[in-house]
Amino acid sequence: MARERQQSRVFDDAAHLASMGHKAELNRHFSPLAMLGLAFAILNSWTALSASLSLALPSGGPTSVIWGLITAGICNLSLAASMAEFLSAYPTAGGQYHWVAVIAWPKWRPLLSWITGWINVSGWIALVASGGLLGSQLIVGVISFTNQNYVPQRWHQFLIYIGYNLVAFLLNAFGNSLLPYVTKGAFAWSITGFVIISITVLACASPDYASGKFVFTEFINDSGWPGGIGWLLGLLQAGLGLTGFDAVAHMIEEIPNPHVEGPRIMIATVMIGIFTGFIFLTCLLLVSGGSANVQNIIGSAAGPLLAIFYNATGSKAGSICLLMFPLVCLLFATISIMTTSSRMTYAFARDGGLPASRFFAKVHSKHEMPLNALILTTILVVIFGCIFLGSSSAFNAIISASVVALGVSYAIPPAINCLRGRKMLPPRPFVLPGPLGWMCNLLGIAYVIVTTVLFLFPPTLPVTGSNMNYCIVAFFIVIVISVVQWFVDGRKNYKGPVVELVGEGEEDQVVHAADNDEFDDKRGAAVER
Repeated sequence: MARERQQSRVFDDAAHLASMGHKAELNRHFSPLAMLGLAFAILNSWTALSASLSLALPSGGPTSVIWGLITAGICNLSLAASMAEFLSAYPTAGGQYHWVAVIAWPKWRPLLSWITGWINVSGWIALVASGGLLGSQLIVGVISFTNQNYVPQRWHQFLIYIGYNLVAFLLNAFGNSLLPYVTKGAFAWSITGFVIISITVLACASPDYASGKFVFTEFINDSGWPGGIGWLLGLLQAGLGLTGFDAVAHMIEEIPNPHVEGPRIMIATVMIGIFTGFIFLTCLLLVSGGSANVQNIIGSAAGPLLAIFYNATGSKAGSICLLMFPLVCLLFATISIMTTSSRMTYAFARDGGLPASRFFAKVHSKHEMPLNALILTTILVVIFGCIFLGSSSAFNAIISASVVALGVSYAIPPAINCLRGRKMLPPRPFVLPGPLGWMCNLLGIAYVIVTTVLFLFPPTLPVTGSNMNYCIVAFFIVIVISVVQWFVDGRKNYKGPVVELVGEGEEDQVVHAADNDEFDDKRGAAVER
């Protein structure tokens, strides 16, 4: 009986996807727990936050690390709740660009959907790069930690970065059926590492903890920017640790009962990230040695995280053993991010948004995954990583690019919905009630506007050719390519994704949103009913 209900639900999910113009080509083999594991493996907040301490410690110090996380956490939770409404209404791998095509003004639907899709695709590619970047940085730090005569070279980190992404590519290409087990393992490994490291560093450092005043009120500004701007630039660390929750949307065609499970997983992922991140960062700051040692940690060739482990344990071997947890977490993260990025690329190509869309929208019959989209993602990630070889601030540039691009794609759907009176979504299982909905939408949009501007700033002053933030260059190139491609091909051929018209007492109709100016009126009537 249970099996029959499951088969019936899978059929219903496939039928709903077909009503939006897409054949169910991907197996729904991710359980809610496996999908939560994938989403949390991507955020891996405690890992990403601790591995990127070098972003916040010089730009605000502990106040930026702790209170920056709370600030970014509230704002990202608002964005996640806002996006969950859309996911509940339209559970398709296209995510943001699909939702924009549904709710935007008829005249602007194709263009806005096109731009949103390009920004989202580029953001996910940059996020794939950030996983290998953090992992390679930790490994180079270990080498520096164990060999005082080692002089790190940029190409050393680049080769490790390539290795990280090669492992992720091979598992995604030839182990697709194993991914649900990998993501469950990633979730278990991450939580286990979080607990073990927290207990170990606190036990080893006892009773020589930093003061509560240092942990929660110490302000440091080595950025060269004025204090307020310096603190805000430190938000990039928290932004990285909490971004990527739209992975649930891009993998939604591979879980059952997506209308209900998708929103739950999206919000739960961010909440778990905030909780684990706050506890872990507090533990690290408590065992860091306080004000007397913080500059040594910031300037350590081994990196702040390994320097804190060593300060707490007093053992190089013990510190490296503890570092194995975040290193493996970052490998899991790179695998999961590459999975999601390939699905996002596949979905956008499926709707005609990329050059050679038919080629990149193919699903490999044997491996049951979009292999061509995966190969494209991997090639672009390798190209993106070449920033390593030319810029000393590549770390900030790549992370800024991912956080900025994904943040902009998160804000566009709720911004359009707010401008249209929050009346553009049909009845759905997950609904933010009136005032709460407006508050979440507007807070999330305001956060994205502020951080988009700030994260394009150079991380330090004075600005030179080698330390400038090349994120703005990368972002500009993406916008230029998308606009040029729009005039060359998209304006004539891109009609946006297929959407479903709903209403009582009439048969469902399936059309492209861009083809029907009456779409708003009909859906509006359905929403009113």
